[in-house]
Amino acid sequence: MRQSRRRLAKWACVLVLLLLAAVCCAAPVGNAISAYVALKAQAEDASGIAEGGSAADIPPRMLTAYKRAVQQVGRYVPKCRGMRWQILAGIAKVESNHAIGHSIDANGDIRPKIYGVLLNGSGQGGNTTAVADTDNGRWDGTANGERAVGPFQFLPSTWERVGEDGNGDHVADPHNADDAALGAAIYTCGSGRDLAQRDQLTAALLAYNQSRTYVANVLGWIDQYTAAAKDPDLGDVTGKARVVLEAALSQRGVPYSWGGGDASGPSYGICCSPSGKSGAQIKGFDCSGLTAFAYAQAGISLPRTAAAQAGVGQRIPASLGTGVLQPGDLVFYATIPGRDSTIYHVGIYVGAGQMVNAPRPGTVVRLDAVSAMSGYAGGTRLT
Repeated sequence: MRQSRRRLAKWACVLVLLLLAAVCCAAPVGNAISAYVALKAQAEDASGIAEGGSAADIPPRMLTAYKRAVQQVGRYVPKCRGMRWQILAGIAKVESNHAIGHSIDANGDIRPKIYGVLLNGSGQGGNTTAVADTDNGRWDGTANGERAVGPFQFLPSTWERVGEDGNGDHVADPHNADDAALGAAIYTCGSGRDLAQRDQLTAALLAYNQSRTYVANVLGWIDQYTAAAKDPDLGDVTGKARVVLEAALSQRGVPYSWGGGDASGPSYGICCSPSGKSGAQIKGFDCSGLTAFAYAQAGISLPRTAAAQAGVGQRIPASLGTGVLQPGDLVFYATIPGRDSTIYHVGIYVGAGQMVNAPRPGTVVRLDAVSAMSGYAGGTRLT
């Protein structure tokens, strides 16, 4: 589809507890291929993160765009089968990291706009062949050549073929999340593929980019998102542990708020995280706010910070591994495992390698793989 492909920079958010603030974050994660391998290595009972994905923060507005596109694509490609939001999320993860770092308006407009490198044959971004301008700069901001645009990185010439209005404003704009997601769905569907078939999905991705590495990368994210979208099985969980987990799971989709949440539920947070993110205008949870709320529903009072919560109940040493964890256990992460004073994050173990988690600013409460974060520091059993 394109003759160049911007490389995703590795991204990470390493946050620590600040003075009186009870705040949590996510540790660095690997690239899509390594995440995929890790997922497969843990067999069928392991998974990444539910809506939002494992190592990729999917902003809620982008996830909405992906789901809307799935609902609409049948109007444009009636014979398409098997389209699902995880396919679009996998593509957008590799193309633009879900537009993270850009603001997304309520109507889906993304600012600042996302541009790829100028395809002038300079070698920048891996392009070696010049591509002539086709849109006089309308979409890519320059008449001196062509460059890919938007969260799905369409060339303007491709957008002219597949671009449609996804948000109802009568404009098909590749810089709009809804329009771009719908265009990607249309392009991936082709003339009517069955994307539930692996070979046809692979062919669709090769049409997007004729790189086997690219296809493996995208497929890794699709598999991870697909595995993670299933609800956890609580069939054998009883007593207070079940109350805790049902309370935590009921909060999925609630925004992360730096310093937000307590035993009473979500609340406005504070300013500011080390990365400059404020929770003051966001009603939600940080990691230890979520755990405090969930355990309160079972009549168990927890301290407010993740490090303090590690001192309550029966401590489970990290040296025993994650296989000894039971549903309802608190799961901790530290910058220096073995030194509880450096604990920076806490989740609630669900089983099957998953935890309920409020990961970091810009995300929502969701399911994560326990292995999705670094610095595993053991757990605590209170139920």
